[in-house]
Amino acid sequence: MAISLCFSSLISNTKQYPRIPLYKTIKPIFTLTRPKISNPNFQSIRCVSENAQNLDVVPAKSRWENWLSIAASLYPVYVTVGGVVACLKPSTFSWFVKASPTSYSLALWFIMLAMGLTLEIKELLNLLLQRPLSILFGCAAQYTIMPVLGLILSKFLGLSPSNSVGLILLACCPGGTASNVVTLIAQGDVPLSIVMTACTTIGAVLLTPSLTKILAGTYVSVDAIKLSISTLQVVVAPILLGSYMQHKFPKAVKIVTPFAPLLAVLATSLVAASIFSENVGRLRSSVVGISLSSDLPVLTRAQNLLTSEFGLVAVSVASLHFAGFFVGYLSAALVGFSEPQRRAISIEVGMQNSALGVVLATSHFSSSPAVALPAATSAIIMNIMGSCLGFFWRCTNPPQPKISLEVTDKL
Repeated sequence: MAISLCFSSLISNTKQYPRIPLYKTIKPIFTLTRPKISNPNFQSIRCVSENAQNLDVVPAKSRWENWLSIAASLYPVYVTVGGVVACLKPSTFSWFVKASPTSYSLALWFIMLAMGLTLEIKELLNLLLQRPLSILFGCAAQYTIMPVLGLILSKFLGLSPSNSVGLILLACCPGGTASNVVTLIAQGDVPLSIVMTACTTIGAVLLTPSLTKILAGTYVSVDAIKLSISTLQVVVAPILLGSYMQHKFPKAVKIVTPFAPLLAVLATSLVAASIFSENVGRLRSSVVGISLSSDLPVLTRAQNLLTSEFGLVAVSVASLHFAGFFVGYLSAALVGFSEPQRRAISIEVGMQNSALGVVLATSHFSSSPAVALPAATSAIIMNIMGSCLGFFWRCTNPPQPKISLEVTDKL
């Protein structure tokens, strides 16, 4: 009986609850255009893959880090000022010149070490896997367009054997770190520029000596093996060491990294100005000899200056970089790359590692000091031309593609 009463009470007190749906209708996909962010200190978020669990938030740089970045971007100014000082008072850099070529090699070693400290091998490999076509195209353009242009210009302008070797050696060098700064100014594809610089620099161990041997071997004897060993010692070894230090001692490297770009550009400017000061005597003699001929018309004197040794070197170097910028952009456009990628490839092709050219020239062609003149002249002309091109492109903004996000909700 008791059992019967219990069941009857439970059944009689049962309440009817409304049914609640387990899900609600949502829009599976929506598109967002670029948001307008009014707060300049808003933290930036890196793009992540669909399978990423967390968003990687990159904190905004501090004020002193921004000042260091601005100071490093003034690299063309440092090179230009160094060139002017080298012309007016060459003895300013005599302390560095006397210790050459060891001083030049150590300076380049330090520059490449700074590059290695800011380069993560994992990020490099990820970019290689994500964008192999544009990277391979840019590297191929670097080691085909510029060497061919160097050979053509040396023959067309009738350069001396020493200057021809110097121009071809410069054309066979990899892209320089200054191209990354110029690409940033030009609003180009900066990650592509950085990876291209790293890949062409590593490839320089074999490609720079081999191409120089093939193209300049008819002028002077070129030892490709010694050039390869020197390139390995002063380029690849410090980059790998810097990357290893970044992985092994991340806290210490994090403190040093903000200063690395500025120190690297200052070291590059010092090398370029020092080499330039070595050849100022030859420049002055040609200019003075032409200026003393006051009875000649102005146009004739200008023509004589351009046909002098230094004038021909300056014209050949400027033509080399201008043609590199133009052909690099044109080839990237013909293949169908986007505007930021075209700019990055153009700048990377047109700007060489002039410091490496100087080191290789002074180390392996010491009997002919004129071999280093094109690379030293390039350090000044190239950066002025590259900076002007970067600011021109900055004034003509590339079309910004819309950013679309696909959001899906899963139960």
